[in-house]
Amino acid sequence: MADPFQTWSLDREIVLVKLLNHPRDKVFAAWMDPKALVEWYGPAGLKIESHEADIREGGVWRFDMVGVFEGKEQRFPNLMRFLEIVPNERIVMDYGTPDPEDPDRFRVTVTFDEQADGKTVLTMRQLHPTRERRQFVIGFGAVEYGLQTLDGLAAWLDG
Repeated sequence: MADPFQTWSLDREIVLVKLLNHPRDKVFAAWMDPKALVEWYGPAGLKIESHEADIREGGVWRFDMVGVFEGKEQRFPNLMRFLEIVPNERIVMDYGTPDPEDPDRFRVTVTFDEQADGKTVLTMRQLHPTRERRQFVIGFGAVEYGLQTLDGLAAWLDG
């Protein structure tokens, strides 16, 4: 099968956008600092337990999202593999589980656009391997969870 990430297709894409009241160097720095990431990253109600954080091109961030559901703690293993980092402009990563053959991993491109007023527009584009996978993740709340993550970033920056 051809690599689905060699072409960009709107029917496989999810786009999330957030206007942040901070300059882009500060917003970008929040993504580069492993200690900061565990404080703001993830949907509301979940905590992040970081196991490995090598935030650079070619590096990985391996972490669990941990939450309590129906009275029981559940862990969701995650792995980000950083493909490209252009300071204050762009981060490109593959995102999935720690399984190197994860068929559901997806490509994420985060851009940081500073506005004339010093605020930053952060755009997070997800490219899923198939249309069906995109529909599945939308169905379980990926858009809402992604927006909660960006709200967490905004609150962390404001704090």
